[in-house]
Amino acid sequence: MAHRNTILSQVVAFLPRHEFDSFAKVHHVGRRFRSFNRWFQFMALIIAQLSGRVSLRDLVDNIGARAQRLYHLGMRSLSRSNLARTNDKQPADLYRLLFERLLTRCRNSAPGNRFKFRAKLYLLDATMIELCLSVFPWARYTRSKGAVKMHMGLDADGYLPSFLSVTDGKGHEIQWARLECPPIIGPCIMRV
Repeated sequence: MAHRNTILSQVVAFLPRHEFDSFAKVHHVGRRFRSFNRWFQFMALIIAQLSGRVSLRDLVDNIGARAQRLYHLGMRSLSRSNLARTNDKQPADLYRLLFERLLTRCRNSAPGNRFKFRAKLYLLDATMIELCLSVFPWARYTRSKGAVKMHMGLDADGYLPSFLSVTDGKGHEIQWARLECPPIIGPCIMRV
């Protein structure tokens, strides 16, 4: 039977492994890993996102069920405790840097649009992210619910994100849009 690349391996091919490893060395905290590394964490988080896993236990069980195919992704089966410890102790700056690098690559290859405007055109969108009030007491939305609102500005040239802002869940999008000044040129800006 001929080998076929999975969709997941094709998605990950946009980010060379040597580039990821160099970023991971810069953004590592604590002792050196023995049987686990940031690539395993990255692949596990991608699998969790794409397959809609709801917990670490669910994710680890799902990855373990496909253990024979993990070799092609550059990883092996993992334990829930190692994944939880890495998620807790290692900084998220690595993923911010990866996002900026991939966004730059996408912007360089993004197609233009058919709109003819003199000024730059941004599309604004907001998404409510519900949070557990007992875990995030600062994100009070109603008496019994917590939430934050993520505002995203998409560049109409290629429909790629240009800026991102996270605010409390109570405010309306138009208030944010009137106060926010979109960047003219530059990478994705995150404001909290």
